[in-house]
Amino acid sequence: ILSKSYIQSVDDLTPMDALKVGLAQCAALIPGTSRSGATIIGGMLFGLPRAVATEFSFFLAIPVIGGATAYELLKLWKNPVSLSGEFTWAIVVGFISAFISAFICVRWLIHYVAGHNFTPFAWYRIVFGVLVLVSASTGLVAWSH
Repeated sequence: ILSKSYIQSVDDLTPMDALKVGLAQCAALIPGTSRSGATIIGGMLFGLPRAVATEFSFFLAIPVIGGATAYELLKLWKNPVSLSGEFTWAIVVGFISAFISAFICVRWLIHYVAGHNFTPFAWYRIVFGVLVLVSASTGLVAWSH
């Protein structure tokens, strides 16, 4: 792991740093892989401090979420029958509540990772993965499409 001590904030990233972290995002194409996890770990592997890698990862989510939103809105536009008044209000309220909760969670996570490592998150993923595999292999839960 390379340390880039000159990087103290997202503003210090070079275009090459951004490209490397963006390419790390491709790991999220593997089913079950977290997009933010791939970009945060990728950024850290390329020498970014934990807090900077985390913050940049959330900035990288903006075009992904924007594209998905535009796609869904285009589908709704093509089928205007589903755009009733109640449905429109549900979208507005959902958007606002999702934005507020995401803002609060992202702020908390960025402050958390500045002083802590990812060990609790790694253990959570391992334990949950084992539970999913055990429940699927024993037939306890039917994990199907």
